[in-house]
Amino acid sequence: MTTFRSSDDLRGAEFLDADLTGARFVGSDLSGAVMRGVVVDGAEIDAPWLSEGAFLLVNGIDVLPFVEAELDRQFPGRADRKAADPVGLRAAWAALERAWGAAVERARSLPGGTVDVRVAGEWSFAQTLRHLVLATDLWLGQAVLEIEQPFHPLGLRHTDADDRADPPPGGTPTFAEVLQARASRIAMVRDFLVRVSADELAAPRTNPHSVDEQETVVSCLHVILEEEWEHLRYALRDLDVIAAGDQA
Repeated sequence: MTTFRSSDDLRGAEFLDADLTGARFVGSDLSGAVMRGVVVDGAEIDAPWLSEGAFLLVNGIDVLPFVEAELDRQFPGRADRKAADPVGLRAAWAALERAWGAAVERARSLPGGTVDVRVAGEWSFAQTLRHLVLATDLWLGQAVLEIEQPFHPLGLRHTDADDRADPPPGGTPTFAEVLQARASRIAMVRDFLVRVSADELAAPRTNPHSVDEQETVVSCLHVILEEEWEHLRYALRDLDVIAAGDQA
């Protein structure tokens, strides 16, 4: 199979009567792509940023409102991820804790080793939890609490696909160790939300990815909530594939 990488500039390319059956686009920018008279039976789009003021037209109809409504139906509590007051944020986090608790139990109910299976090169269930540890440390520990060294050694950063399975210093952690790290970060968010005030939510903070960008405490919390729901969706999607026995 031909592979195009970031060094291959395909911007503005035109594909005429091209057969792209079974093609995979991973981490690619298809913004503004136009498809006319295409056969898309069985095509799959997974784009977590579609809800951020974007639109997706299918036969002239913006389908994003329908997608968002269905995701909110499938994931009770997801609709509260943009809550802006302490009470709403506490409720939003409680819903996430319940949802992830059920996901962990499901993963445990599957055959041994399931939590370390990577579907189509994506993170395993255990790696996903490690990434969420990192997300909490980055957006709550560093950005909001301004802790000088907030990072847990098991946290997993977003890197390229070749690095995603790299173990932390000391070797690959057990799932019990991952769950312990994850539980500490869940409690960190919960404890913060118990005491945070409305005035504190409006306080300015520095974006941990760019010192030139300003956030607020509540916008940092929204990033955490968004990360949590999106990665839960990915994790459950992959558990479905593993349970069906057709992962690639």
